[in-house]
Amino acid sequence: MCFEKKRGVGFWIKRIIFIPIAIAAGFFVFGSLVMFLWNAILPEVLGAGIITFWQALGILLLSKILFGGFPGKNNRRPFHRHSHDIREKFHNLSPEEREKMKKEWFDRFENKANS
Repeated sequence: MCFEKKRGVGFWIKRIIFIPIAIAAGFFVFGSLVMFLWNAILPEVLGAGIITFWQALGILLLSKILFGGFPGKNNRRPFHRHSHDIREKFHNLSPEEREKMKKEWFDRFENKANS
């Protein structure tokens, strides 16, 4: 397996150097993009003032807090887990049970659409 592969010191040195550079580049790219788009669009459309790079990073952080949150290890979106369970149960059904389930779901959504 790939997890059992031993990695040399050079691999870890490259990783220690590359990760901070990649993170800094990401902040720079996204901050610059927000600043450029804000300054190109909003002053003309809404009469908002122009912003600096650091204000753009602040807007990115604020939008992450307000709209994305900071999910921890135990606070992942549960929908993905449930959709995987449903998919697994569906694949374990016999062909007759699958057709019956499909018909019930289509009927259920058709009734809601007609209401």
